Amino acid sequence: MGKHFLFLGAINGFLTVLLGAFGAHDLRGRISADLYTVFQTGVHYQGVHSLLLLIIGLLGLHHATAWLHRSGWLIQAGILLFSGSLYLLALTGTRTLGILTPVGGTVLLLGWLCLAVAARRISVT
Repeated sequence: MGKHFLFLGAINGFLTVLLGAFGAHDLRGRISADLYTVFQTGVHYQGVHSLLLLIIGLLGLHHATAWLHRSGWLIQAGILLFSGSLYLLALTGTRTLGILTPVGGTVLLLGWLCLAVAARRISVT
């Protein structure tokens, strides 16, 4: 289980740097300042949650629990929904895509809660 989330964390980290560079060097000036801020918010949250996936992966190498597993998949889904919807909104200007953003945020919150449950249940010997 841990290896899967280490892999996902690394891929998301790679995409964070790639999309951040794309935004800074190619996107800025091509879209409005408001939409650029939306794009950067997506990059920020993807980066933070990439690190969280790495942490979940490391924990999973030693404490593979169902709650930790749920947490990792919820965080991955939340990244796709939250950051993905912000990227699409910024790139297309289609405001209706913004409806997915709070769904993604809720999924991220659920991932954090599952991690909290996993942390409470981990026994350290």
